[in-house]
Amino acid sequence: MSAPLLFVNGKVLDAEAGTLRDGLGVLVIDGRIAEVGAGIAAPAEARTVDLGGRTLMPGLIDCHVHVVAETLDLWSNMIAPSSLAGLRAARVMAQMLQRGFTTIRDLGGADHGLVRGVEEGLIPGPRIVICGKGLTTTGGHADLRKRTDDRPGMMSDRLGSMGYVVDGVDEVRAACRKMIKEGATFIKVMANGGVSSPNDPIHSIQFSRDEISAMVEEAENAGLYVSAHLYTDRAIRRCVELGVHSLEHCNLIEPETAKLAAESGCIAVPTLVAYEGLWLDGKELGFGDAEFAKIDVVRRGGLRSLQIMRDAGLPMAFGSDLLGELRKYHCMEFDLLGKVLTPAEIIRSATTIGARLCRMEGEIGTIAKGAHADLLVVDGDPLADLKLLEGDGAHLSAILRAGAFYKGAPA
Repeated sequence: MSAPLLFVNGKVLDAEAGTLRDGLGVLVIDGRIAEVGAGIAAPAEARTVDLGGRTLMPGLIDCHVHVVAETLDLWSNMIAPSSLAGLRAARVMAQMLQRGFTTIRDLGGADHGLVRGVEEGLIPGPRIVICGKGLTTTGGHADLRKRTDDRPGMMSDRLGSMGYVVDGVDEVRAACRKMIKEGATFIKVMANGGVSSPNDPIHSIQFSRDEISAMVEEAENAGLYVSAHLYTDRAIRRCVELGVHSLEHCNLIEPETAKLAAESGCIAVPTLVAYEGLWLDGKELGFGDAEFAKIDVVRRGGLRSLQIMRDAGLPMAFGSDLLGELRKYHCMEFDLLGKVLTPAEIIRSATTIGARLCRMEGEIGTIAKGAHADLLVVDGDPLADLKLLEGDGAHLSAILRAGAFYKGAPA
């Protein structure tokens, strides 16, 4: 075990309250926060870290990533050997950690091996919360076969695959049980058309009510929940009515549905930067006119959806959903959210709300006794200047996950 750490002479960010607190020390022992307060009596062997007036804040949480999507060519990701896909995913995760994301929630692809790789110190990346594969119908979002490809199924068990094709209630139940057995802590369903898939328009409703209800039941039987890929108001409302908890994207949501979702205890995960990145670079990366038409629809609805969800009181967790070459835009999500939300609201989305969605409330996203020591030292006040969280970690003097320094270790 590393020596205890005592952080002093800085400001501690209370993410839930959206305030900075002066005069506090933070003691870290064995990867956990042991004490937060003034005048802490640290153990004799503790190393003191002088923050020099900087801000100490919780590590960031990205609640919508795909670490196996090395490239926008999703078929290429799928056919890569799983060993290669794992090595590529490790590199993606290491880059995310260097941007200040100490926990990530993978929405299709990552497996228990990557979870263990982080836990055992083999991968210098964020802790990862997984669903296994995203469940999709034949021809649905995540079924990557072209219309002329009549081969049955896909290579869904490969690590580089983000989706698993299932049709009918019995197949759905079997797939949910498989994901849960293999370490999933939630179930992902592709419940609406997608931008990056070849055969499904945005407005298409995917899976029957009975199939989605079966997913919800299987998840609830295991003490878990269902997360759904959604754009249109009709698809969102249907999933809320069926008991889906996590609503991904939600670009075309309307006020009445947002209010129903809030009343039902749902959490939304907007991912505006995914569409902005595709709009900026999609053509040179091979996207055609049909894909661009779909991108334009969801991109234009994004900022409006933020205002609708905030006004309805629907909690929003931070998400990015960037694939392959577009990951260079990861931190742009802060700037896009800032066109509608306040810095305090955005930081809350990337800390305490994200922790709630990961079912790790009090464990991550907070600086409090007993929490994991996932900490960032920021060169300024991010509540006053959110750009301090942009720049791929350029404004972060130190990054710690579970009390270990991954950037800026003191001499």
